[in-house]
Amino acid sequence: MTAALPTLRNIGIVAHIDAGKTTLTERMLFFTKTSHRLGDVDRGTTVTDFDPEEQERGITIYSAAVSFRWRDVTVNLIDTPGHVDFTAEVERSLRVLDGAVVVFSAREGVEAQSETVWRQADKYHVPRVALVNKLDREGADFFGTIDQIAKRLGAKPLVLQVPLGLGPPHVNDPFRGLVDLVEMQLLTYPPRDEVLGAAAPAAAFTAGPIPPEVADLAAAWREQLISTLFDFSDELAELAMNEAPIPPDVIRRAIRAATLARQVVPVLGGSALDCIGVQPVLDAVAWYLPSPADVPPVEGLDPSKKTPVTVARKADAQAPFAGLVFKILAEKHGDLYFVRVYSGTLEAGSRAWNPLKQKKENIAQLWRVQADRREQIESCSAGDIVGVIGPRASVTGDTLCDAAAPIVLETIKFPETVISMAIEPETSLERKKLADVLEMMKRQDPTFRALESEETGQTLICGMGELHLEVIRHRLERDFKLKCRVHKPRVSYKESIERGATAVGHANRQVAGQTLVATVTLRAEPTTDQGPVVVEQGWFPEAEALQAIAATMTESVRESAERGGLKGCPLWGVRITVLESPIPEPPPSDVAIRIAAADAIDKLLAAAGSVLLEPVMRVEVSVPEEHLGDVINDLQQRRAIITATEIRGAVTVLTAEAPLASMFGYSAAVRSVSQGRASFTMAPLKYGPAPAETADAFV
Repeated sequence: MTAALPTLRNIGIVAHIDAGKTTLTERMLFFTKTSHRLGDVDRGTTVTDFDPEEQERGITIYSAAVSFRWRDVTVNLIDTPGHVDFTAEVERSLRVLDGAVVVFSAREGVEAQSETVWRQADKYHVPRVALVNKLDREGADFFGTIDQIAKRLGAKPLVLQVPLGLGPPHVNDPFRGLVDLVEMQLLTYPPRDEVLGAAAPAAAFTAGPIPPEVADLAAAWREQLISTLFDFSDELAELAMNEAPIPPDVIRRAIRAATLARQVVPVLGGSALDCIGVQPVLDAVAWYLPSPADVPPVEGLDPSKKTPVTVARKADAQAPFAGLVFKILAEKHGDLYFVRVYSGTLEAGSRAWNPLKQKKENIAQLWRVQADRREQIESCSAGDIVGVIGPRASVTGDTLCDAAAPIVLETIKFPETVISMAIEPETSLERKKLADVLEMMKRQDPTFRALESEETGQTLICGMGELHLEVIRHRLERDFKLKCRVHKPRVSYKESIERGATAVGHANRQVAGQTLVATVTLRAEPTTDQGPVVVEQGWFPEAEALQAIAATMTESVRESAERGGLKGCPLWGVRITVLESPIPEPPPSDVAIRIAAADAIDKLLAAAGSVLLEPVMRVEVSVPEEHLGDVINDLQQRRAIITATEIRGAVTVLTAEAPLASMFGYSAAVRSVSQGRASFTMAPLKYGPAPAETADAFV
């Protein structure tokens, strides 16, 4: 049954890998009595990491949805991966969620993927609360992490709790509780073993007076909290100026207003592993994060109009239906489409309209998804996130809506793949099965591509990193019993131009007794945008017959440009404009225009000068001081440029830009030079010029 809109929370848990997202999710499920045992990531017993690959590796690979009740709200929660290779799971989750809990490790602070998910949340205007986790760990720095949130993320942290005890290595002052600055009381928690045996786990903490040793610290942060909220509550400001007691409810209303306006980020502390601080996070979700009724109406374009017209849909069950497909789970017995319903009501056994594909889709069944378990439902309405069985033509990012009130919502854009490798079945009999399985996996994962190389005839699989392709290969073996041979991963190169140029392409030949004559004039210029080639129509004749020819020229040039540059790599960071061209009598045929367009592209790239581009990665290495020199030396040998160094506690964090081609096998190398004490993350940053010897190999 659908919850009332104001009592619904659609949230995600996002963070850098190993910050404690899945552990926090497990504790939330336990304290809300949704789960009756505490799952453990290391043992592979968590509710949301149910895939065998996740359990084996101890990391989240696929986003998983769960629902539970806390206080008077229903929470639809999506636990997302932290590894950069699976950032698409975070992207599509944040696209459809109303709020987020961002988890930071108190030991490592703001890490590379923390910045990535923060930018993704900014892009989709998602209000969020933050949890500084792992305060029990050696080297934990609560206030240092808050400074990093402000400096590195450009956020305004609003501290709602301060820890009692600094944790290891301060053996005389261990982390043992949290001071709640809203209620001005101390929250203390029993040992984890006692929590596991408690009959009523939701009450597994006690509130008491603030001890004298942290009274001054708590008072200072309380004053900062109140002064920050002045602009968001006249009632609070008036009480503060009169030095009158401020009720907690007044403070919470002000915090909620500031959070929904994305002016502040409430910050909490805790240790999810030890069950400390979990209930306040649940309270923050209920009190401070938005319901579907709190977010602005979703906007889209009306495809029934000749010129684009923006239309809006309020989160109202009585409005026309509109929903977005944000994930597809490809299965043997029928794909499961995850849909966020923004407005209206959707019923099982009905039909919905896909305006992009111009097709009606069957809504055969609706399912409420709880990780790997499902419950069939008859209907859903605005604010719900459901699984749908029945559609066939829709893909991730497509809109489903009421045919009588069409709308196209903003789709989801995913990053380009940066790595590929050849794959082939061990027997020719399995070639067709492999092709079918790869096609199914492409539907499920928008950042996975499978294509056939024109030069070699090999099947290439492309992804976001070595781990991404390794997981796909293991899934082929485990789930589909396909034994495949794979070749060494290859870098996905791109091609750009050195300078602007103009070229004229011609077609003048005899084909089957017919003379084909056409001329196409083009101008190209490099752009600062890192993106695929853009082809624009720069010629708009008044005569209707010439308009059709100009449009055909533009489309033919686009087809030729998308086939790649002189070195056979996709064009990147190039804008091509189709200019006015002479039209022979009789007017040229489509075939003649295509021939002339291909000739113009070849001449244009030759005149503009070809530049081979290679993917450059942003690498962040955390290493103890004694191994710093060895790590720097190894990075420099890999053509890396070190852009920043920062001391965080006992380790130094190096930030570098390195070409992907030289970073294969870096995981083993960095462990070797640091005696296993360094850790690193790597994410795609940009494309940059490849060295001359690499470019020469493409000739």
